[in-house]
Amino acid sequence: MRVLAFLICGAALAACAPTVPDSGTRSGHSQSFLDQSDTALAGPVAPAGGTAVDGFDDPLGLGQSARARGDAPSGIAAQSGELALNNPAISDEQSFDAVAARETIESDRERLERLRAQYQVVAPTALPRRTGDIGPNIVQYALSTPNRLGVTSYRRLNPMRWTASERNCAAFASADLAQIEFLDRGGPERDPRNLDPDGDGFACTWDPAPFRAAVRR
Repeated sequence: MRVLAFLICGAALAACAPTVPDSGTRSGHSQSFLDQSDTALAGPVAPAGGTAVDGFDDPLGLGQSARARGDAPSGIAAQSGELALNNPAISDEQSFDAVAARETIESDRERLERLRAQYQVVAPTALPRRTGDIGPNIVQYALSTPNRLGVTSYRRLNPMRWTASERNCAAFASADLAQIEFLDRGGPERDPRNLDPDGDGFACTWDPAPFRAAVRR
């Protein structure tokens, strides 16, 4: 009896529950309204031929598979597809039609013969020898001396040579010029301007190592 009473109560409750509409389906009125909204948002669609529908303008030919050349939007110059050259200073050698219109096989042959006639072969000649006294050659000096930078090879007697060297070396724009001056005044044995206070045979900060390394390469 208890089971029967429960069944009767359950059936009564089910009969009293309100009917819930299916949210996945639309009524005819709702479907019609939504269809109209979708059409308004999407706008008119151009046909495949490119003709406007309901005022739809298709200047880029989006509704076409291909748009004829020259059918350009307003304000844009129509082009034929070839490179338009309006500047005479720019060569048109890349345009087949332009070259073919003015050149032939015969004209190419004549131009080639003309260029061959103008061709000249210049034979190499020996470099001219320098004349006169051009001063010490620091490259030759660097390659002829075996000692390294900072290794004393020559006597220096002036006790004030270090102070004088700092002052005198500052007067040269480069160490190469200081070395030329040093060799020109009796270096490396003599050093009247105190450009080589440590007696290694190299004035100021001049270093023969780069010249020696260039020969070994």
